[in-house]
Amino acid sequence: MGEVVNLRLARKARRRAAGEAIAAANRNAFGRTKAEKAASRIERERVDRALDGARRED
Repeated sequence: MGEVVNLRLARKARRRAAGEAIAAANRNAFGRTKAEKAASRIERERVDRALDGARRED
């Protein structure tokens, strides 16, 4: 026979794990310093300029 599982506790554990996954994604997206945000913005602008410079005119 299988193991007896309390469904209420299993649902709470699943909800807690889902919340932790969302929190980890938010920490990754919003938990950066001002310097890190500026560095990624500068890098993104540099890449955009490089792509626009390499664009062919039709």
